[in-house]
Amino acid sequence: SLVIMDNRISEHHKNCSEGEACSELDQFSDTSDNEQEEVNDNSGWDPKLPACYRREPKRFIFWLAKKVGGAWKYEPNQIENISQGARQLIIDSFQGLELSEIIDYHTHVVGLGTGNTGCCASHSFIEGSFKKQIVGHVYLSAVGVDNFNIADMTFVERLVALTRGCFQLVSPSLTPRLCLLAFDRHYNDDGTISAHHTEFYTPSRYIWKLHRRYPTMFLPTISVHPYRHDAIRELEKWGKRGVRQIKWLPNAMNINPYDPRCQSYYAKMKEYDMVLLTHTGEEKAVESETMQKWGNPLLFRAPLDAGVKVILAHCATLGKNRDLDHPDQPLISNFTLWLRMMDDPKYQDILFSDISAITIFTRIEHIPIILQRQDLHHRLVNGSDYPLPSVAVLYRTKPLVKMGLITAAQRPFLNEIYDYNSLLYDFVLKRCLRGPNGEKLQDSIFMKNPKLGLYM
Repeated sequence: SLVIMDNRISEHHKNCSEGEACSELDQFSDTSDNEQEEVNDNSGWDPKLPACYRREPKRFIFWLAKKVGGAWKYEPNQIENISQGARQLIIDSFQGLELSEIIDYHTHVVGLGTGNTGCCASHSFIEGSFKKQIVGHVYLSAVGVDNFNIADMTFVERLVALTRGCFQLVSPSLTPRLCLLAFDRHYNDDGTISAHHTEFYTPSRYIWKLHRRYPTMFLPTISVHPYRHDAIRELEKWGKRGVRQIKWLPNAMNINPYDPRCQSYYAKMKEYDMVLLTHTGEEKAVESETMQKWGNPLLFRAPLDAGVKVILAHCATLGKNRDLDHPDQPLISNFTLWLRMMDDPKYQDILFSDISAITIFTRIEHIPIILQRQDLHHRLVNGSDYPLPSVAVLYRTKPLVKMGLITAAQRPFLNEIYDYNSLLYDFVLKRCLRGPNGEKLQDSIFMKNPKLGLYM
């Protein structure tokens, strides 16, 4: 079921042509701070849903997307108007950090291809099943897109505004640095493109252009599928330009890290001192149901054994996979497999992980262990996994209070920060997290890790 909570519901649709619809919509959207409203896919939508939306599914999709997607209330540059309590929480979150060193290692860029960006997204997000259209429009809402014709430009403008707003209350002349991620297509085992399985595509050349346009704000991360016939040539081209990070999402792209073709790929990466940022654990954001096995953390021994530096994204905080080290290969938590990898002394100097998405409500159960494992923090780096922080329904502060990870006093201020800047919200929330004995995420996590050396 889809659960709408935390009072992150935007203003209701104001242009309804039916008189009764607005009052009905008021009832549907009026959820108190201590309640949750559930919408079950099997039983149909809430009966209070306005008649105009029941008769016009497309209109309903736009309405719902705004409620659970980009449910912010204000623009990032309006943060000067934030309450004193929220302001102080923001200022406190930067204590102990060198602002010029703050970096986000995991920021997605997506687009529809408008403006000749080369990006593309599956048509199913716009014209597919009802459920698929909802997902597509939720993501578009989350990044502020309400006009498909300028979608790609709108995405970038919104991201730039959020980035500039992050330091507005502490040092307006500076911004954090974001590693923008390209995202390659799904390739079949024979090295041909599978358009059917490619949910979205963001070319490396577009990421490079954004870096050139905003060189002090954005760092380029390329994405090159190892099954491509031109994979080695592409690595060499970008390596010569100084690019040092590569993005994989094996579950969605169909990448077996132990495929023999990867050996020459790893050798070329090592030649240019490139870092592999790879998804680990179950993948939910894009279709990958038949290939979840490629998110097994143990598989990334392959690049590590070739001497390649690897960042395991999300600390593998979702789903289960086969324990390949056990004779019976039982299904166990990906997070348990991740801990085994991080504890292997063989990889102490070349294995890292990012904490992107760990505060999504389906992943928070592992936060206490991450906080307690202070011995691993020098190998953890921060990532927002933007645009996910802008998808309001994925983030819930009430469970964090119940787990003792944040205080009840902090909660309303964090929700208020989201209403202005979801990227800043993700940062401040992680800075507020506390373990059972007061452990926190160490300051070094949020700044450039010298062993990764990604600055250009």
